[in-house]
Amino acid sequence: MPTAARLMAAICLALLGFVLSEMIMPLMPERSSFGYFVPTNMALGALAGWVVMGPRAGGGFVMGLSNGLTGTFILLLWGLATQSTLTMLKLSMQRRYDGLGEAVLAVLSIGAEYFLIMATIPIAIVVLVGGAISGFVTNYAEQKWP
Repeated sequence: MPTAARLMAAICLALLGFVLSEMIMPLMPERSSFGYFVPTNMALGALAGWVVMGPRAGGGFVMGLSNGLTGTFILLLWGLATQSTLTMLKLSMQRRYDGLGEAVLAVLSIGAEYFLIMATIPIAIVVLVGGAISGFVTNYAEQKWP
């Protein structure tokens, strides 16, 4: 059921997905083509906010902080999984893998490589601060418009 908390969580995490995508793109190798990188991450953020954060809204300061950090962690996890799977699919179209097992292992190694690329202090600060703000805004929406 749509609620104000779900909507605010979806908007907050979509914006966070946009900001993080714009911060990650310069860190990637020059030959990278991003295509739908930003819209995909924004959609994942909106989905994570709607499905994960929105229903858990409510409670006090600590619950808001926890909810925001959880939603942001889910956004990062889903983003890494999606982007590494898409990269693996591009590589599989070039016949880089001999079988399904090798392709699945490639998703894990590509995801780990992407994680190491984005594991920087500025991104960690944006993740923590953005997650906290998202949680607080979502809790405020739940209290203001139940």
